Amino acid sequence: MILYRPVGFEELLLIYRAGLKQFPPRLPEQPIFYPVLDEGYARQIARDWNAPGSGAGYVTVFEVDDEYVKSFEVRQVGAREHQELWVPAGSLGEFNAHVLGLIRLVAAYFGPDFVGSVPKAFSLRGKDANAQFEALRGIHQYNLMDFHGEITANHEAVFAHFPYWEQCASAVTPRDSESPDLLSEIRRVWERAFPAVPLGIQA
Repeated sequence: MILYRPVGFEELLLIYRAGLKQFPPRLPEQPIFYPVLDEGYARQIARDWNAPGSGAGYVTVFEVDDEYVKSFEVRQVGAREHQELWVPAGSLGEFNAHVLGLIRLVAAYFGPDFVGSVPKAFSLRGKDANAQFEALRGIHQYNLMDFHGEITANHEAVFAHFPYWEQCASAVTPRDSESPDLLSEIRRVWERAFPAVPLGIQA
């Protein structure tokens, strides 16, 4: 079964740290893990709930073994498309073991004050998502080896911010028409360094 899970920024980082293969444990006050069955519903939650609350809302998509999913209840919590699979928090570890393949991103939404993950090392240290993009632009212009090193050293921030850069970077600083496409250059380095990890929004 194909399922969708809208997540905030911090949850996305935890998913990434787990290799895009599992969802993090629920908090004590969160007894249910509830992925949803409809992408439109997931987008609505990410846009209207996660983005205002954490500065960013992402929609993840993943597949779970069909036979295993049948053991959980599907609940309708509003309109017909508002269907959720209710997984008790205590069963999430077992549920994660039945996730097939990688958890992927299919949509992302950002608030006007999005900061993102601020690295603690190398040239991106202390910079927010916008400043990181401009720093990478400058590094790319003078030293391609450093550009590669910066992306690989701060890969977590690059992964989490790339959808934001795809949407907003051109509005942050106009590009010189003769300059290389920085997003393509970041993706090129990423695909060489992390070929098994999809970067950005996946169609």
